[in-house]
Amino acid sequence: MSSGVMVVESLRMHRGKRQILNDIDLQLHVGEVLGILGPNGAGKSSFLAACCAELPITSGQILYDGQSVLHAKPLDLARTRAVLPQHTTMTFDLPVTEVVTMGAYPFPEATTEQVNEWIDEAIERADIRHKAHDSYRALSGGEQQRVQFARVLVQARAIENLKGHAFLFLDEPTASLDPKHQVLLMRVVRELSRESSTAVVVVLHDLNMAARWCDRLMLLSDGEIAALDVPQKVLRADLLERVYGLPMSVMPHPLNSDHLIVMAEG
Repeated sequence: MSSGVMVVESLRMHRGKRQILNDIDLQLHVGEVLGILGPNGAGKSSFLAACCAELPITSGQILYDGQSVLHAKPLDLARTRAVLPQHTTMTFDLPVTEVVTMGAYPFPEATTEQVNEWIDEAIERADIRHKAHDSYRALSGGEQQRVQFARVLVQARAIENLKGHAFLFLDEPTASLDPKHQVLLMRVVRELSRESSTAVVVVLHDLNMAARWCDRLMLLSDGEIAALDVPQKVLRADLLERVYGLPMSVMPHPLNSDHLIVMAEG
């Protein structure tokens, strides 16, 4: 297996007797942003958690660079992939900069100069420099999300420095952000995939955000793949209506015909 590839083979997941995911097959290469779409309960977050080896699976394989991650040690995982969950709870308080620094904790071999460079870059890209010395718990929910995003940026840069490429997983990262910071985050994700040899999996509810920033989309419906392809082939009105149960219109973006706009009717 070539380097810089995540492979998911025949992935199945159950919770009790309920089937969450069924026969998911996927290959993801570094330099690519894959958006995961689907209605509530479709299996999006479960799929992402399975890929991160954070939830047990019923059967199948998940490989990074040809190596199974299903029984990997937590430290080895932290040195291979970075994860931004939907919600991050901190029961103790720290300055913002210290929270961002946590992304470098699994890399004791990194020099102080390297870590400082990664932290400075992440704080800038997440647009939290003006909050760098504030208390994390005093921030708004959206500001805390940007701090956590900066933390995973540091981790991803450290992984890339160690292994030459990284795997990055983001679960609804734009949900608590204002429009400006939604665009900023997705732009940084896209840049990171290109500049730092990172493979990105991002769960999104915003179809237009997915159309604008993702290279490929995987549309889930009841735990199965309804479509997996480039946005122009996945974001079809008939397919979206079937999956979401709501009439949809899809049209070229008025400012960039290479992108699409999706509008729900009703």
